[in-house]
Amino acid sequence: MQIQVKYFAAIREALGSGETIDSQAKTLGALRDELITRSEVYAQALSRGKAVRVALNQVMQDESAVLSAGCEVAFFPPVTGG
Repeated sequence: MQIQVKYFAAIREALGSGETIDSQAKTLGALRDELITRSEVYAQALSRGKAVRVALNQVMQDESAVLSAGCEVAFFPPVTGG
C-alpha cells in the first residue's frame, strides 16, 4: 500500500522532507523497522536507540497503531524548548 511519509527537524535534515512509499507494514513500528533497513542513513536517523515520536494522520500515536492505504505518517525527534 502507498503511504505518505514526512520527516521533521533532525530527521528531516538526514532524510529530506518526505516521500511516498509502497509498504507492506501493518503498524507504525513495522514501518519504522522497514525504513531502518533501507540504508545506513535511515538506520541512524530512525534508530531504535533514539527517541522518535510518530504521528498517524496528524495524531500522535504509539507504534502499535495500524496503517491504512493512503495514510500520512510523520516522524519527529524529541522536541525541546528554550
